[in-house]
Amino acid sequence: MITLSGTISKAWLSQAIGVAFDRDYYFDPDRRHAVDCLCNEYAAETFPDTPIFYSESNLGRKEHWAPNQVQIGGIQPNLILGMLLGADFVPADDRDADITPACLRDQGPADLPPPETLLAHDLVKRFDDQIAHVRRSSQGRLRPIPPFFWDASGRAAIHGVLTTAQKLCGETIFIDMLAEPQKCMAILQWIADAYLVLCRHFAQAGDLSLTDIHVGECSCCMVSPALVEQFVVPVTSHIGRRLGPIRFHACGSGTHLLEAFSKIEGLHSLDLGGETSVRRAREIFGPLMPISIAPSPRDMSAESTGPVLAWARQILEDNAGGDLAFVSHLEPG
Repeated sequence: MITLSGTISKAWLSQAIGVAFDRDYYFDPDRRHAVDCLCNEYAAETFPDTPIFYSESNLGRKEHWAPNQVQIGGIQPNLILGMLLGADFVPADDRDADITPACLRDQGPADLPPPETLLAHDLVKRFDDQIAHVRRSSQGRLRPIPPFFWDASGRAAIHGVLTTAQKLCGETIFIDMLAEPQKCMAILQWIADAYLVLCRHFAQAGDLSLTDIHVGECSCCMVSPALVEQFVVPVTSHIGRRLGPIRFHACGSGTHLLEAFSKIEGLHSLDLGGETSVRRAREIFGPLMPISIAPSPRDMSAESTGPVLAWARQILEDNAGGDLAFVSHLEPG
């Protein structure tokens, strides 16, 4: 089966309809719901009869979204974990939010709190209170979607442990993988356990049954297959064993990493960068593995309709009839 899906970025919507993705957008559920509905009304009017809607890139799914859903703490997963560890939230009116960098710089595994204690943080309590408030005030008409979820499907979403470590520790994590592997592994394992605690907590708070988990390992294209196999594979497998089937996302060109990815326990589907060989993925994973793939921004630019069509035709040929989804995220230009 071949499917298409797409999302629209905050930058696009800021330009098109003038919405501002300020601090209140993330921390006031009423404002969040109003803005999200406005954005999806624009998407429906601008792209009629297409599977394009407003959500974080490749996380929410249109078939599981409804206008009565209210996003609570709809912030990228590694940013939430960073705020629980002392980072400051940094919103931007016209693009994705961020946090102050490297909040764990110069800290080791012994400095990290027990993951369960994160649930006592004021931010977690704030999100819990907002979930209860939406239910109570709307008398069941609105459905709160808790942090780490993007629709009512039950799919949780986290950043991969290496991607999260890069955000929280800085680029020194790549040196630590070589120079202090035990320290590095302990940090990655703590990140995994923290995500387990948070996803389970918010699934219960949001009355969702965990079905599967999206793991966005955007940084693995920056290290060798051997390091992916040594660090990313065992810790990601640990997450899968405890939370459910894994949808594994890897950015960039990942052909050389596919063999390593095949060793992840509980791997259910792949979400690949457009420069990765689908032909090679099919050789390793076979025709039944669901694969989604996104073209590069270069090929998707407004001036490059020819290249993206040529790319898509090649992907279809290489896919050889497997379960394939073309995904895109629309940015200005």
